[in-house]
Amino acid sequence: MCRNIRTLFNFDPPATDDEIRAASLQFVRKLSGFSRPSQANEAVFNQAVEQVTAAARNLLSSLVTSAQPRDRGTEAAKAQARAAKRFG
Repeated sequence: MCRNIRTLFNFDPPATDDEIRAASLQFVRKLSGFSRPSQANEAVFNQAVEQVTAAARNLLSSLVTSAQPRDRGTEAAKAQARAAKRFG
C-alpha cells in the first residue's frame, strides 16, 4: 500500500492538494489496515484522513531548502527507468 506514497517536497510544480490527500489516504489505510473502512469506522477514518492531510500540508508549507526544485518529468523518467530495469 505505501508504495503509492511519494515524496512531495521540493518539486516544480509544487504538490497539489489532491496529491497531498492521496498520500494521506494511503498513510491512514496502512495504519488502520483498511482499504475501505466499515460503516462503523467510516467517520473516524475520514476524520483521520483530513487531519493527516492538514498536517502534511502544514509540513510541506513550512519546510525550507536551499536545493533547486526537482522537475517532475525528470523524476518520473528516472522512476520508469528503474522500474524497467527491475521488472525487465
